[in-house]
Amino acid sequence: MAVNLTQIRKGMVVKLEGQNYQVVDLEHRTPGNLRAFVQLKLKNMSNGSQFTKRFSADEQLETVFLEKRSAQYLYPEGKTYVFMDNETYEQSNLGEEVVGDKMGFIPLNSDVVVMYLDGTACDLELPSSVILEVTESEPSIRGNTATNVTKKAVCNTGLEIKVPQHIDVGDRVVIDTRDGSFLGRSNKE
Repeated sequence: MAVNLTQIRKGMVVKLEGQNYQVVDLEHRTPGNLRAFVQLKLKNMSNGSQFTKRFSADEQLETVFLEKRSAQYLYPEGKTYVFMDNETYEQSNLGEEVVGDKMGFIPLNSDVVVMYLDGTACDLELPSSVILEVTESEPSIRGNTATNVTKKAVCNTGLEIKVPQHIDVGDRVVIDTRDGSFLGRSNKE
């Protein structure tokens, strides 16, 4: 289905020159006395390469439908990650080049949404926030009571984050998946 470029949103998949690309970022610009244009940062769904391309605002692109299914992250296998569909129990692998930094937000045996393109797993959809456990952290500095003082911490997935001084090893923290920022301490066990 062809849609106008002004209707394209981040995360959508478009077909361009026979290849499927996911929109990573977009910018709609209307410079002074020039024509409006849309600049898209696109990620190739097959190999993970990214590039930026500029389009006229009145152009149209064909969108591609992605099927979303709930799956469980089982284990890493070399440079791929194995996921099991929660309904059919079929396993699918996603490469490191496709999922990128998203695996830092996904602990073992957790549920995620896997997106499928023509029956093949092609990407992950993360929730807006996740709860991770702190496994390493720098010691707190006594007497450092200034606001917004942070220290480095490592979570159970290997993700490095900045946390406030009062967070210690074993604490469960809520992390924003969009930028990896600390949102708070978790009350859930």
